[in-house]
Amino acid sequence: MARKNTRAMWAEKILKAESVSKNSNVLSLKKEPKLRALNSSPTFVRLAFSGIVVGIDPSLRGTGLAVVKMSPGKNPEFLESLRVSNPAKLSQAECLGRIFRAVDRLCCKYDATAAAVEQSIYVQNNQTALILGSARGAAIAAAANFEIPVYEYPPLRIKQAVVGFGRASKEQVSRTVASILNIAPLGFDESDAAAAALAHIFTHKEMV
Repeated sequence: MARKNTRAMWAEKILKAESVSKNSNVLSLKKEPKLRALNSSPTFVRLAFSGIVVGIDPSLRGTGLAVVKMSPGKNPEFLESLRVSNPAKLSQAECLGRIFRAVDRLCCKYDATAAAVEQSIYVQNNQTALILGSARGAAIAAAANFEIPVYEYPPLRIKQAVVGFGRASKEQVSRTVASILNIAPLGFDESDAAAAALAHIFTHKEMV
């Protein structure tokens, strides 16, 4: 029996999630109001995500950005990706401005509904941490300024959600992202950004 490709496997998972969501909604309609009142505290339920996500892999000199759309009953759709390349001659302030404007442009162009940012787990020193933190701040500020929710995901969780293995290499992430989105492999910064967007689509839980 031929093995299913990654794209087909995720398509099945998405359809199952939508089926569970519909069944949950039907069951909730049958409940009496008194039963609902017994559990007034908010709970998180896995609902099939629908919307447009801007994925962000922040870095001062090379921020990766990718836009992915998810529609009910369909596979994730790749819309655009880019790398904000900031040459060494630019000051830190100029780099941050370019990152902010790039994120803002994509959010406006596609009317994004969410932003997914890869968290920084390991940095070499405090100076690197400050620089990377500034880049993340510029990207997050741009998304927040567009008034969309911003979600941060650790690299291990992104790789686990997309590749199925938390220690996957950048090459594996790039190949898997390309397979899921049915596109040619992207550069590492852009594929990491697309992976962040996909991780949000595959794992986000709504509060009800």
